Amino acid sequence: MLSTKSFVRRFISAVAVTGCLITGFSVGSWAQSNPGLTIFSGVERENLLRYYLDFGGRPGNWDRYRLRIPSQKMELGVSQFTVNYPDYYDGKFDEEEIEVRVEGEAVPLSEVKWDKEYHRIQIYLQEPILAGNKVELVLSNVKNPRFGGTYYFECRAMSPGDVPLPRYIGTWILTIGNN
Repeated sequence: MLSTKSFVRRFISAVAVTGCLITGFSVGSWAQSNPGLTIFSGVERENLLRYYLDFGGRPGNWDRYRLRIPSQKMELGVSQFTVNYPDYYDGKFDEEEIEVRVEGEAVPLSEVKWDKEYHRIQIYLQEPILAGNKVELVLSNVKNPRFGGTYYFECRAMSPGDVPLPRYIGTWILTIGNN
């Protein structure tokens, strides 16, 4: 009888510890999936864009950024995206591993330029993306900055035949290393 009580206690303890571990891991990944609660960012709520860091956003490690643009923000067609990032972001991008997905499907790109001096990535599309589509910019093989922090990535877009001034789409507030 005594050994049965001991077994039940050990079993309940093991289930409790396993539950805590699973909960801790899922909350850690969930924290990197969107802008979260942003109170004093200087960016209006309707201009915050969602993102996801596939490998958790650990400082100094390799990652994949999924920068999402909802269909409501795609008011006009787009022929070029420009992603501006702060000068204190010291991560590295792989121009060969950047893609644009529309409704989950990759679209052909004509060119990708990473301008290190002006802290921006320019993505030129072969064919314009039509208005009203959900878009995801996927930056693979990204080397995260050595130190954690908060980084504002701003998205601008050029419409085909438009005056050559990129219009503001929104801002992704990426958090590296705060999980």
